[in-house]
Amino acid sequence: MFKILIPAVAAMGLVAFAAQTRTPAYDIDAAPVMGWHLSHEGKMAKLAYGVANSDQLALMMTCEPGRSSVEVYGAVHPVAPQLIRTAGRTTELDPLSGGDASEIRIALRDPTLQSLASRGVLRVRGDAGDFDLPAAPDERRIAADFLAYCGSARV
Repeated sequence: MFKILIPAVAAMGLVAFAAQTRTPAYDIDAAPVMGWHLSHEGKMAKLAYGVANSDQLALMMTCEPGRSSVEVYGAVHPVAPQLIRTAGRTTELDPLSGGDASEIRIALRDPTLQSLASRGVLRVRGDAGDFDLPAAPDERRIAADFLAYCGSARV
């Protein structure tokens, strides 16, 4: 009797263990989460809105310490009355598209840009019109760090 009982109990134990350690199904249709991300490359700081650790970005702003303006790249740009477009100059490649960059700058102290850190919203314009890019409280701190770094004299 033990010759049959021991293998049967062992088999039931293995089945129970396998049922408990089954990996959950992943939601393949889940959309990637977009958000604000800060990175540094040498002296340059980059604040981007997009999917973390990917090339899926809607907007990227770059600066170096001590500058009075921020360069803007991407499919959208801030809606600001003092947006500076540089025309007629040869510019670097757009880091988002790889094409010629139409250089857009915004003053570091522009209220539209400052509202990202203070109110958690950046009003932008794209092909679909004007809309807001939100920032959660931790992202507001990231934006404030970016603006402070850009306005500082540190290297």
